[in-house]
Amino acid sequence: MSDVASTIASLLQLSPGAVRAALALFDEGSTVPFVARYRRERTGGLDEVQLRQIADAHRQHVELQDRRSAILKALTEQGVLTDALRATIAACQTRSALEDAYAPYKKRRKTRADNAKEKGLEPLAELLLAQTRRGNPITDATSYVDPSKGVTSVDEALAGARDIVAETLASRPTLRSLVRQDVGDHGMLSSSATKKTEGADDFRDYADHTERAARVPSHRYLAMCRGEAEGVLTIKIRPDLERTLQQLLRAAKLDRGSPWAEQMRQATDDALRRLLLPAAERRVRAILKEHADDEAIEVFQRNLEALLLAAPLGGVSVLGIDPGIRTGCKCALVSETGALVEHQVLHLVGRKDPQTDRLAAWLSRARPAAVAVGNGTGGREALAAVRTALREAGMDVPAVSVSESGASIYSASELARQELPDVDLTVRSAAHIARRLQDPLAELVKVPPGSIGVGQYQHDVDDKKLTRKLSEVVESCVNRVGVDVNTASPALLAHVAGIGPKLAERIVAHRQANGAFRRRRDLLDVQGLGKKTFEQCAGFLRIRDGSEPLDASAVHPERYKLVARMARDLGCSVAELVGDAAKARTIQMDRYVDEDTGLQTLADIVGELTKPGRDPRQAFEAPAFRDDVQELSDVREGMVLHGVVTNVTNFGAFVDVGVHQDGLVHISQLADRYVSSPHEVVSAGQSVKVKVLEVDLDRRRISLSMKQA
Repeated sequence: MSDVASTIASLLQLSPGAVRAALALFDEGSTVPFVARYRRERTGGLDEVQLRQIADAHRQHVELQDRRSAILKALTEQGVLTDALRATIAACQTRSALEDAYAPYKKRRKTRADNAKEKGLEPLAELLLAQTRRGNPITDATSYVDPSKGVTSVDEALAGARDIVAETLASRPTLRSLVRQDVGDHGMLSSSATKKTEGADDFRDYADHTERAARVPSHRYLAMCRGEAEGVLTIKIRPDLERTLQQLLRAAKLDRGSPWAEQMRQATDDALRRLLLPAAERRVRAILKEHADDEAIEVFQRNLEALLLAAPLGGVSVLGIDPGIRTGCKCALVSETGALVEHQVLHLVGRKDPQTDRLAAWLSRARPAAVAVGNGTGGREALAAVRTALREAGMDVPAVSVSESGASIYSASELARQELPDVDLTVRSAAHIARRLQDPLAELVKVPPGSIGVGQYQHDVDDKKLTRKLSEVVESCVNRVGVDVNTASPALLAHVAGIGPKLAERIVAHRQANGAFRRRRDLLDVQGLGKKTFEQCAGFLRIRDGSEPLDASAVHPERYKLVARMARDLGCSVAELVGDAAKARTIQMDRYVDEDTGLQTLADIVGELTKPGRDPRQAFEAPAFRDDVQELSDVREGMVLHGVVTNVTNFGAFVDVGVHQDGLVHISQLADRYVSSPHEVVSAGQSVKVKVLEVDLDRRRISLSMKQA
């Protein structure tokens, strides 16, 4: 582990000791959130981002070692593993280098070189490759002409020899790397339209496009790849052939004074065009795709984090409305705890006489603290009807447009059927919309992250990597906010450090069978929840109004004795200290520093004593759309509108201005200063003011500006 730690530390520019400590903690079964929050002294204060980078680097190292072992096993089975080859394989530090070293030994189809060897032309190929200054290619090749072996002429003999040499050159790792590097650094990426017309309009910007492969932005490359996958684009990467050939000839040590020089040049040219360039293009495209995936996933992570940490309305009753024009609006009232109270269908849109009077009567009777309206088809019209009903009811409560992305996925899920078994999926969707307003984090964890709709070409990236990275974001957000163990759903509990889906279900089952947990340590009574799991999860779980005041805070149970000592030193009880900011600020932290407890941990403890269980999310603020702008046709150039950021990409931000079609604020229009990344300026869920620059009704596109608003 020491060598691995040093390698990872060098790669990430971190302290080897800190990396070694982090890897040791992971090996002991510790989770990233736990290590970041409660083991700062051991890791030298590494934060969660750094810890995840270490975990990723270690996983890649393990995958590389597994691949190395598989290759060595295959070479051994083939009987070709020599000490020199073993040393070469052992020295490879990247997957590309490893695959290049293994390439000559991979099982493959019969090649032109194999056919030439069967015809006995290998000795002639060795003469060609040696580039001796003696002999003559024509004369030397004559002795290999043998019709019985399929060699009927000198030209056929030389062609076969060149095939062998071309394959030999193409199998050399140094030459493969040289061509791949040249294609990656200097190759031109081009996309052109195919004959397919269906869907071609979406990719017309790339119908005849060329740029340096090394400089193509990730979002543009993913767009081209999608066009290629849909059959409307063809993509190629090509270098300067003559320049690359000359580099290859120098690397292959062409002897221009040899009578074999021309044969060698032809063989090298064939190796380049037929074998090396296609392999290099595939590898460069794979690298471009990998980098584009990483950037797209990072964008998705940031957007998802912003949505998960969006301001919650809180524990109040909410009426949720899933808009519908033909079938009516599905309305569901949920209680302060999110339980379904009652539901009905009201026709609020698409009719001359919307049932706002019935809605007003319901509102007057139920008195919800807010109304959440889905932003799908009919959403703006439904929102306007709700506001009319609220005026008729004489109620001044917020009516808020809530994103429906993923709501249909949730409502049809097994989880939704378990939570709301006696109603159909449209009612589940309405209840889900209401709960999203109450607590976005608690409700969004019930939806697969990829279905929330805040990604950049999310369906085009590596699904396995995307799922893993988004799961990390959910885990991070859940543990940052903390979870009330007595009210949380299994879906929410499953993301708490150390718990997982099965144990989450057991916790809820225990809670239902035995009543609310009174103390954190009561969790040890749950089947399957042992001391190690308790260590990992306890600090992130909250118990309100329990018998231990610290259970409502982020102070870990392992520090309860320390806090009791602080309270004694201050002449008060722990209950009196928790939440008393004035007392907490008088704690002299230096007095409590020891080998296991440093100033960082003590500062966290004091912060929690000052504001126990503080929610890091912002206070809720309802967004406001213009009532006279409800359709795309209502939008005019020059309008200044209020909107909500729905998605942030590398090239700008998409903003919902209330017309069922998000507008784009290009990165150049985000601010009056240079912006290197849109995430510097905006985040998903943020309320913004925008100016309309252009409306394209045919393509349903709106160009917006924040700097001109």
